[in-house]
Amino acid sequence: MSENTTRLPVWCAGDDWCPITSTATLIGKKWHPVIVHRLLEAGPLGFNDLKAEVGGISSKVLSDSLSDLEDAQLVDREIISEKPFRVEYSLTVRGKALRPVIEAMAEWGETFLMPAEDRDASIA
Repeated sequence: MSENTTRLPVWCAGDDWCPITSTATLIGKKWHPVIVHRLLEAGPLGFNDLKAEVGGISSKVLSDSLSDLEDAQLVDREIISEKPFRVEYSLTVRGKALRPVIEAMAEWGETFLMPAEDRDASIA
């Protein structure tokens, strides 16, 4: 089966909310949608470039998150060179298909969440 037709396992028993919960489990960790967003926007990136694009993430958390996203078949890891060792991360077809989800999250946030600079001013 191709990547487009192979389905990922779900943890729930087929209730109508099951696809929502299972998808949220795949991308619901704090940094997962940010990583997907940055790869959607910038294209394939090496580890350090991706870390700079994400900003505020530790190397360990980025590494663990990329491993999770690889396991979910959303991100592909390709070794570009052995010496010096260089790896590049890109979205799979399945990962790229998250574009409307990520864009909807951004749109919802822009509509309903207070900008960070406004929040900081309201605390003072």
